[in-house]
Amino acid sequence: MLYIISGASRAGKTLVAQQLAAQKSISYFSLDWLVMGFTNGIPEYGVHDLLFPDEIAERSWSFIKAMLESMLYSDIDYIIEGEAILPELFTQLLEKHPNKLKICFLGFTNVDPNGKMSSVKKFSTGETDWLSDKTDAYILDHIKNMVAHSIKIEKSCAATGLTYFDTSKDFTATMERAISYLLDE
Repeated sequence: MLYIISGASRAGKTLVAQQLAAQKSISYFSLDWLVMGFTNGIPEYGVHDLLFPDEIAERSWSFIKAMLESMLYSDIDYIIEGEAILPELFTQLLEKHPNKLKICFLGFTNVDPNGKMSSVKKFSTGETDWLSDKTDAYILDHIKNMVAHSIKIEKSCAATGLTYFDTSKDFTATMERAISYLLDE
């Protein structure tokens, strides 16, 4: 089974992936690492971390899809987590492998941007957090962009029948519901 966890930055994807990995005793791969590999290793491909998530998803989908199909062919359990996936891109893959993928998206469509910024700063992981050295204005702009991205993802999930969890309210309980959804096989 491949577990796919995607959605907006700061919606809880990594936390869900880490908890799922611990409970299932399987590894996870962050697409953020892949994007940084493109950014720093092969910038001529035009996939880089300064693009909006939907642009990254569209530009990298053929690569990610081929990678996922290879993993599905190998029949291993794995968790893939990151922003670089859009719900509408999964329709063909789900049709081809209906019982081998468990997918959910996380976002936040209804948050107070200043409150979310405070939360982001409070729960920062320090030096390894890419937002740790950014100004409040930058973080606030990022959060507003992620609200817009979340709205787009939520609509796309509704149109494609994929599961969306909104972490705007009761972050912890919503993450627990996402983990339960992914564990329910």
